[in-house]
Amino acid sequence: MGLRFTVLASGSTGNATVVSSDAATVLIDAGLSGKKIEELMKAREVSGTELDAIFVTHEHSDHIKGLGALARKYELPIYANEKTWGAMAKHVGELPDGQRKVLPTGGVMELFDLRIESYAISHDAVEPVGYCFHSGGRKLTLATDLGYVSDKVMQQLLQSDVLVLESNHDVDMLRMGRYPWNIKRRILGDTGHLSNEAAGEALCRLLAEGRTRRVYLAHLSQEHNLMDLAKLTVNTVLEDNGLFYQKHEFELCETYYDRPTPWDLLKA
Repeated sequence: MGLRFTVLASGSTGNATVVSSDAATVLIDAGLSGKKIEELMKAREVSGTELDAIFVTHEHSDHIKGLGALARKYELPIYANEKTWGAMAKHVGELPDGQRKVLPTGGVMELFDLRIESYAISHDAVEPVGYCFHSGGRKLTLATDLGYVSDKVMQQLLQSDVLVLESNHDVDMLRMGRYPWNIKRRILGDTGHLSNEAAGEALCRLLAEGRTRRVYLAHLSQEHNLMDLAKLTVNTVLEDNGLFYQKHEFELCETYYDRPTPWDLLKA
């Protein structure tokens, strides 16, 4: 089978992704209620009993809302770094000692035939991370909730076969929106969220230097973005940077806040 994944939900109302190899199935973040995540998994014919672990990117509620409930119900180990555990412990609730696992930022672990790599990102959480998943010679990278793409983050994104990349907001829509200025400043800052333009700029380097041929635009704001606008902006940035000729070589894919994406199989 190789490596496959489905983004169950993506956005400020909740985030969760399932990644599977031939021998392992993991959940990344649990930012909706346990019941809702089970419904979304069922839509992709996944049961909580099939999960081997949950990996957490950071402690914000749209990433951990259903974490404790799912972990207790299915007796799942939860992996996060120490600072994230400290920030989210009271929200997760009581867990048996064996379910609390620490994966340091920058750490790498093997779960059967699935290799999981944690890397640091810039966001207004205590110690946020992204994850790379390797199996069968293929690489999937999740990169959302990051204020900007640093050189170190870019090194993680390069050579990803498939990338789930934040394209959170349109800058003009955000500036004209109803949010108070302090919230807008947070979103626009280096520890906020990636704009459509910034996502396009990151992809310019990625497509020029790497092998990525499929990119999922993720974590779109319902207030300050539209999927069609995000895709248009990213394509425009690519064309402005002379990458129009490469458009046939890769695909921009959608994620949704209220339904899962189709399974995407990265064949070995």
